Amino acid sequence: MSEPTRRTLLTTSVASAFTLGSVSFAHAADTPGDSPADTPGGDRTQTVSGTLPPGSPDFVYLPVEIPRGVREIHVSYTYERPAVPAGTQGNALDIGIFDQRGTELGGKGFRGWSGGARKEFFLRTDEATPGYVAGPLKAGTWFVVLAPYTVAPQGLTYSVTITLRFGASLPTPRPVYPPERANGRGRAWYRGDSHLHTLYSDGRRMPAEVAALARAAGLDFLTTTEHNTHAAHGAWAELAGDDLLILLGEEITTRNGHVLALGTDPGTFVDWRYRARENRFGHFAREIRRAGGLVVPAHPHATCIGCNWKFGFGDADAVEVWNGPYTPDDEVSLAGWDAALAKGRWTPAMGNSDAHRDPDRVGTPQTVVLADDLSRKAILAGLRAGRSYVAESSSVSVDFAVTDGRGRSAGIGERLRVPADEPVTVRLAVSGAPEGGTVRFVTDQGVLHTAQAATGPVEWVTTAAYASYVRAEVRHPATLPPLPGALVAFTNPVFLEVGGVSPGTR
Repeated sequence: MSEPTRRTLLTTSVASAFTLGSVSFAHAADTPGDSPADTPGGDRTQTVSGTLPPGSPDFVYLPVEIPRGVREIHVSYTYERPAVPAGTQGNALDIGIFDQRGTELGGKGFRGWSGGARKEFFLRTDEATPGYVAGPLKAGTWFVVLAPYTVAPQGLTYSVTITLRFGASLPTPRPVYPPERANGRGRAWYRGDSHLHTLYSDGRRMPAEVAALARAAGLDFLTTTEHNTHAAHGAWAELAGDDLLILLGEEITTRNGHVLALGTDPGTFVDWRYRARENRFGHFAREIRRAGGLVVPAHPHATCIGCNWKFGFGDADAVEVWNGPYTPDDEVSLAGWDAALAKGRWTPAMGNSDAHRDPDRVGTPQTVVLADDLSRKAILAGLRAGRSYVAESSSVSVDFAVTDGRGRSAGIGERLRVPADEPVTVRLAVSGAPEGGTVRFVTDQGVLHTAQAATGPVEWVTTAAYASYVRAEVRHPATLPPLPGALVAFTNPVFLEVGGVSPGTR
C-alpha cells in the first residue's frame, strides 16, 4: 500500500482528519484452497507502515476492508521514538477503531479507543479488549484511527498490523448496568468521587479495586469516566450495592481540554474529535444533557498537553476546580472560578481524585452534595444546584450557612434576600480540620475574615451591600507565606441579595 507524501499530509493539515489508502481483506473468506476461511482458527495478517510528518492532522484513518466470516479483529501497532532536542516534544501516537458504520463525528461507528495506553487490542462478538466494544463484526470498511498527539521533528514512523481470525462467532452478551438508586439516608449529605479511571482506559486498576477503594474512602457514590469510551459501562453492575451508587460517564479528551460527561444514560458515547476553533462543543454539551448527564470541564488549568480547558464555561453545568492532590494549578482554577463569581457568573464547583493507579487515592478530594436521596437523579440535581462542598477526605465535614436577624437562613448554593444594610451572620463549623489550619471567608472583594480552624465554630457579621456572596475555605498551615496553605475543604457560595426577607435556593 502506498503512503501519502509529506506534501500531501501538509496540504491537508488544516483539516482535522486524513484518510489513508485502504487495506483489503475483501476476498479472504472466499478464496478457495488455502484460505483461512476454510481452516478452523485460520488467520490472515497485513501490516501497513508509514511516516507522519510534523503538522499532521489530529486523526489519520486507515480503512480496512473486512470480509464475511470474521470472528475476531486483532490490531497491534508500534512507532519510533527518536531522541529530540531539549524542550521539544517527542512522538506520541494514540489508536482506536470504528466499524463499517463509518467515522462521522458523533455517528454510530465508534467501537473503541485506548489512546496511548495499549499497543494492541481485539474485538469479537462476545468479548473485546477493555476500552473496546464487543459486538457484530459485519463486513464492510472499518477504520483504524491513528491520532498523532505529538510529532517529533524527524516525523512519526509507525507500523500497524491487522490480523483477521475466521470462524463461527459467539452471541453478544446483553449488557447489564448498575441500578440508579442505592439505600441512602433520605435528604442528607452524600460523598462522591466523579472522575475515576480503570484499565478500561489509561488506569491500572480493575473496576472492583476502584469500588473497594471508594468504600474504604467513605464514599456514597462514584462515577466511571474513562477517556473517550463508554466500554466500561457494563463492567460495574455487580460492584454497586445498597451502600454505593455507581454513575456512568466519560472523560471526553479533546486536544483543547478535557470534560466529564457525568451521570449519563447507560451506553452513552460522546465524541471527542474536535478543537475549540471548530465551534462544535456546544452540540456535544447538549448531547450530554439529552442523555441525562452534567457537563463538567475537568482540571481546567492542568499543565499537561491538551489538558488546559479552552472551550469556555458557557455550556458547563459545573466545573472541576480541585483535581487530585492539591497543586498550584488547582489554586489557579480556584482563583479563576472565584473571579467569575465576582462578575456574577456562577458555575458550581466540584472536586474529584482523577485516580488512575497506585498511589493515587480514590476520594482525594471528594464532593459532598446535599441530595434528597442516594439516586442518580437526586445526586445530579444537587450538583447542578451547587448544594455541595469539596473536602480532601471523609474525615473532613463542614456546616456553612448565613442567617439574618429574623432567623432566616440560607445554606451552600442558596440565596438569602435581605435589606442592603441589615447585618447577617456567617457561620462555619468544621470537623477534621488540621492543627494549625485556618478558616477563610471569601467574598467578591476577597478574603474578608480569617480564623483558626480548630477553635470551634467561626462567625462573622456582614451585609448584602458589603458582600454579594460568601464562601468558605479551610486551609492547611501555610508553607510559603504569604501564599495560603493547600485546601482542606471549600464550599460553593451562599449568595446575598438586596431586597425582601425571603430566602430561596438557586
